Amino acid sequence: MNHEKVYGMRFSKIYPLLVAKAKKKGRTPEEVTEIITWLTGYAAEEIEKAAASPLTYGDFFRNAPRLNPNRKQITGVVCGVRVETIAEPLMREIRYLDKLIDELAKGKTMEKILRGSTAK
Repeated sequence: MNHEKVYGMRFSKIYPLLVAKAKKKGRTPEEVTEIITWLTGYAAEEIEKAAASPLTYGDFFRNAPRLNPNRKQITGVVCGVRVETIAEPLMREIRYLDKLIDELAKGKTMEKILRGSTAK
């Protein structure tokens, strides 16, 4: 996989895809935002601003205010790869989000998705 291609994608293109995946399974955009807030430390307003800007997906994660220390509890497979074994740190952060959105779409409770804590 070409990591630079993923890092260079616009967050404004990715965010609606994450929301659409959740909505297709009966979940809400607010839940997607809560997950992103929990993972990255961005406030909801900052996520909306990023989604309306030319910010790249890589820079969205590079500039994250506070990556949640509990994110290391996220395990499992995304795109055929175990997230906990991804060597490239930035790609691992991106795949953590993918895994959390997968869990949301599969119907897990927010408490389980957020590893027993809340974003607030």
